[in-house]
Amino acid sequence: MPDIELSVTVCSWNTSEDLQACLESLEAAKDEAQFEVIVIDNNSEDGSPDMVEAKFPWVRLYRMSTNLGFTGGHNFALKERKGRHAFLLNSDATVHPGAIRSLLDFVEANPEAGIIGPKVLNPDGTLQLSCRRFPNPLAALFRNTPIGKLFPKNRYTRDYLMLDWTHDGPREVDWVSGCAFLATETLINKIGTLDPEYFMFCEDVDWCFRTWKAGFKVMYVPNAVVTHAIGRSTDKAPNRMIGRFHGSMLRFYRKNMLPSVAAPLRPFALAGAAAALGLRAGLFITQNKIDIMKRAMRR
Repeated sequence: MPDIELSVTVCSWNTSEDLQACLESLEAAKDEAQFEVIVIDNNSEDGSPDMVEAKFPWVRLYRMSTNLGFTGGHNFALKERKGRHAFLLNSDATVHPGAIRSLLDFVEANPEAGIIGPKVLNPDGTLQLSCRRFPNPLAALFRNTPIGKLFPKNRYTRDYLMLDWTHDGPREVDWVSGCAFLATETLINKIGTLDPEYFMFCEDVDWCFRTWKAGFKVMYVPNAVVTHAIGRSTDKAPNRMIGRFHGSMLRFYRKNMLPSVAAPLRPFALAGAAAALGLRAGLFITQNKIDIMKRAMRR
């Protein structure tokens, strides 16, 4: 039996229709490489695992009795994988023809690359900004906030989202979105899997940060293409997800950015970051509640 080049790991929570489309796209790509698909179902209640078992018997399915989160689910799959490299893929994402082969060819030609992200498109075909520079407090202050709406072309958001670049060629980037990226066997052996302290959100940023720190590169490769429908799982519990996101952002800042601040200033920097992220989360949750009330009043 030929060596398995790649393990595609898919972590799913109540996304049956999207998961089916995801697996269909992978089934159509079977001739591109020797790869396996592992689905970790995080205790879904919508029949997702039964669907996988019935329609995709070739998929390795693991039914979790509790929700392990994005990080826990993928880490489980990474440890169980039989393939050399790992391709983490969201259940609400579909691969385009040639994407898997392109990623594997890039790995073979660029051994210094530890993480490789494809071009990601929205369902309407527009570009999804899936590679970014590492976050910083100023970017957080302007990104999707009332201040950012007052200054929509501010340089902090543009710099963070890499809007100064057309995304039409391969290049080194700080980090790529966890919705779809390949991690090489060499990288995983050297730095390990995702940090289990992140239930979900920012685990991709953290892994990319650790990748650069370990001497590998993070690369964006646009000739491999994936379509991703953002937030199909997280939209089911928006306020809780907002809290988790900002908590993960604070952890990333405390773990990776705070050490570069002068020791006497660290308590003040951490308190400032926590206050800013708490305020930002509060604004989003309040806006969600207002939107819910408005929809209720229209009925």
